[in-house]
Amino acid sequence: MARLYADENFPLPIVELSRSAGHDVLTTEEAGNSGVGIPDKDVLGFAVRNDRAVLTRNWDDFRRLHRSQPDHFGIIICKEDLNIERQASLINEAIFSEGNLRNKLIRIIRPQR
Repeated sequence: MARLYADENFPLPIVELSRSAGHDVLTTEEAGNSGVGIPDKDVLGFAVRNDRAVLTRNWDDFRRLHRSQPDHFGIIICKEDLNIERQASLINEAIFSEGNLRNKLIRIIRPQR
């Protein structure tokens, strides 16, 4: 089980499927951080303070943050995939294959057809 923090733009159906898989997922809305324009570095900071890996689709900014602030509890970046079940499954598989997410940048890429 992983402790995750889903950023503001991450799809709730994938959050719910991740929870069903046993992960502890906190959303920005549940944390009271939604709709207030919190910068990505502060999203990462909140996740670090709460021992959570970030779950995001913000590919460019979080890759940059990983390079500049490599001490974190993990960042999982996902390319958009309309097949939410597949994306949730890929996230779950990546979490279990990596084990400890600390200081890692995990890329979830939509399979080519």
